[in-house]
Amino acid sequence: MIDRDELIEVVTRQVLATLTGTDTNQGLENAQPLVDSGAERIGYCGNGADVPKPLSSYIDHTLLRPDASPADIDELCDEAAEYGFAAVCINPAWVARAKRRLRGTDVTVASVVGFPLGANTPEIKAMEARRALRDGAREIDMVINIGALKGGEHDLVRRDIAGVSDACREVGALNKVIIEAAYLSDEEKVIACRLAVAGRAHYVKTSTGFGPGGATVFDVALMREVVGEKVGVKAAGGIHTADEVREMITAGATRIGASAGVRIVSGEEGASSESY
Repeated sequence: MIDRDELIEVVTRQVLATLTGTDTNQGLENAQPLVDSGAERIGYCGNGADVPKPLSSYIDHTLLRPDASPADIDELCDEAAEYGFAAVCINPAWVARAKRRLRGTDVTVASVVGFPLGANTPEIKAMEARRALRDGAREIDMVINIGALKGGEHDLVRRDIAGVSDACREVGALNKVIIEAAYLSDEEKVIACRLAVAGRAHYVKTSTGFGPGGATVFDVALMREVVGEKVGVKAAGGIHTADEVREMITAGATRIGASAGVRIVSGEEGASSESY
């Protein structure tokens, strides 16, 4: 079986060659069958078991259901404080409540912008981000304009990202850019990540959890290869077990979005029906 490092090198070389107009097929006889078959889960020998930090410190404890109640938000915040999660990730309407509930803890409040479709205008996304930041959020997970990216309107996507990044940087917050990888070709994933870097984002993120697919090891590894070491990679969507978290971290993720955070860190059996 092709190992992780070889897979990343081969696939990234193929995608970047497409973008630059060069021709290189070296090594593709090994990787292409995996890519052609979907390559949603790649087997490799990694060092996920040796991840140095507690798994909880990687996890954004997430609740983005439309029917989430005030009591649900309070419970989410209490669990995040108890288990030491990095952040809670919630819809904008609940940011002020979560900020009050988490006062005195080390848990950050993250909220979403342009969620889940990404089809708002750049001006509205920047305004939405500033409101969430004013209410107490210090991390913003924004969805790119997926249709604009697929239509080749790359400057619009870059400006879209930059507007939210600027709002975040005004208050020392982080911008995490959701590329919704399941809708994109490998070439488009690379372009999206490059535009996020050009827009001064702090993270790229795989998925909203509302799209046709969630995080995959393949996508995380490719995104990490594109953005380098200075930009974070958040894997989100369909992550339910500690083993899956370790796989994502080994592939290059520095943050994990999961609604099953308590199950993951407590080792409880059974997957959550939620995927956000």
